[in-house]
Amino acid sequence: MGHLESITSPQDLRGLSDEQLTELAAEIRDLMIRTVATNSGHLGPNLGVVELTLAIHRVFESPHDRVVFDTGHQSYVHKLVTGRREAFGTLRKEGGVSGYPSQAESEHDIVENSHASTALSYADGLAKAYAIQGQDRHVVAVIGDGALTGGMAWEALNNIAINPQSRLVIVVNDNGRSYTPTIGGLATALTTLRTDPQYERVLEVVKRRLNAVPGIGHAAYDALHAVKKGMKDALAPQGLFEDLGLKYVGPVDGHDRAAMENALGRAKRFGGPVIVHAITRKGYGYDPAERHEADQFHAPGPFDVQTGAEKPKGRIWTDHFSDAIVEVGERRKDVVAITAAMMHPVGLDTFAARFPERTFDVGIAEQHATTSAAGLAMGGLHPVFAVYATFLNRAFDQVLMDCALHRCGVTFVLDRSGVTGDDGASHNGMWDMSILQVVPGLRLAAPRDVTRLRELLDEAVDVSDAPTVVRFPKGPPPEDIDTIEKAGGADVLVRTGEQDVLVVAVGSMCTVAVDVAARLTAQGIGVTVVDPRWVKPVDPAIVELARRHKLVVSVEDNGRVGGCGATLLQTLNDAGVTTPFRLHGIPQEFLDHAKRDVILARIGLDAQTIARGIVEDVTAHDDGRVSVDAHQPG
Repeated sequence: MGHLESITSPQDLRGLSDEQLTELAAEIRDLMIRTVATNSGHLGPNLGVVELTLAIHRVFESPHDRVVFDTGHQSYVHKLVTGRREAFGTLRKEGGVSGYPSQAESEHDIVENSHASTALSYADGLAKAYAIQGQDRHVVAVIGDGALTGGMAWEALNNIAINPQSRLVIVVNDNGRSYTPTIGGLATALTTLRTDPQYERVLEVVKRRLNAVPGIGHAAYDALHAVKKGMKDALAPQGLFEDLGLKYVGPVDGHDRAAMENALGRAKRFGGPVIVHAITRKGYGYDPAERHEADQFHAPGPFDVQTGAEKPKGRIWTDHFSDAIVEVGERRKDVVAITAAMMHPVGLDTFAARFPERTFDVGIAEQHATTSAAGLAMGGLHPVFAVYATFLNRAFDQVLMDCALHRCGVTFVLDRSGVTGDDGASHNGMWDMSILQVVPGLRLAAPRDVTRLRELLDEAVDVSDAPTVVRFPKGPPPEDIDTIEKAGGADVLVRTGEQDVLVVAVGSMCTVAVDVAARLTAQGIGVTVVDPRWVKPVDPAIVELARRHKLVVSVEDNGRVGGCGATLLQTLNDAGVTTPFRLHGIPQEFLDHAKRDVILARIGLDAQTIARGIVEDVTAHDDGRVSVDAHQPG
């Protein structure tokens, strides 16, 4: 029986010897490697925080003391020592352990998001709340150096610093990487500190010896400390943090558990906000991960445990975008690319290799990326900002006021749109088409297949007087669906029988809509399936098609409220079209993690469910009755 099997809460860690804790760390790494090899997930970040997490839970008393992770993908070790070992094999599976902290899973989890640079703000609020209520509780915020490239983290630090009594410990997990090497001035400063000689250890020895000298020892040490402060201001960011009013401890080897416990213990006793700077290595303890140049196995798919070789997988939407944007770059010398610390995940690595001088990684700073893109457009270039759909939410004001208001030709490419599945609620890109509907002048495209992805990307970068958006889902694209005829700018994909039902399918839902059409045709129902291609603005040709059909059905992988279907219905009402309407989209709720197809079936975005509802509506219409749901979204 291993040590991990006896750990049901963090309290159990305090009874283990140093040797047992070393053995426990090895067990934890082994279990994480074997689990992620089968289930996929975030491996590299968690391998890097094993000793750090053990130290936190031995020094602090969770859940009385609160531990907040930024981002939550580095919480696997935390889950294993807070009572979830037995269920860990269900990681990221439907009904199983989430890939992020989850309040529903454990009282030890309080913040369950995957959006970076937020933990310090949560921690600031928690610490203030406990102080106001007179509660003797600490808050520990674990934040990576990558997340410190986000502006929100510095807004939080500015506020944390003005509350000197805050019982808040900030652990900077400095591995020099977010997904890939961390970009920016702070990263350079931290690198300087990481490579500096071990002056902290030397000065500790000097301090002990000088303080032991009667009479003059303390004064001599104070003078030396002033010199040390000057040296560190020149060499490291300690000066930056201490100028803000924050006590700085470090750097500490994050893989030396005893050293981490010592540093955290000192920070805990200080009684005010403290930054503990831990140096770690992403993928630590698993050779294939440490040698993986791209991202140290940040989030691998299934792989062979012995060799680290990922199992073969087909090309995904991102790969096809990666090829297409390089072709655009070859043709258009004014096109530049922007990423927010996700060069490989969004497929811009090939563009960066071909056009390094035209590629900008701004760190985890989506707001800055968007307004910087507006500036690039004002300067005569056409920027393409590739970002996960869920992360564009963070830059809505910049899209609205900085890009659209100034009619800037900026193209946003939204990867992982719609239901993403395994990563849970915070990763689903189900908000973008609702949020962006309200932006004047913005044009939004949703390609149904790879051919349309290339076409629409080409069309998007040709727009110079407004922001454009091209969005596509996670995973492999479907086979191309040919166009049988055009209706305005839209593609007609199916036309059979009478003009009974018009199905307006958005992007990746076109494949489902074609399946729906086959089912309806088998029932003797005439059906037309149309792909708008550009879903904003609404194509007038679709309005006329709707006028001629007996029932209009919209299908999208976006929230029902304010999305493409709701906008189409409003447009039809404005045009005096009274054709009954049925809207299919994602319910406005946070979706539990599961595979994409499982979630789509669960929420009724599968062909069988949609076709059954249409048959019921057509039957009701033939009887002179139409349900209220057929008219209104939501």
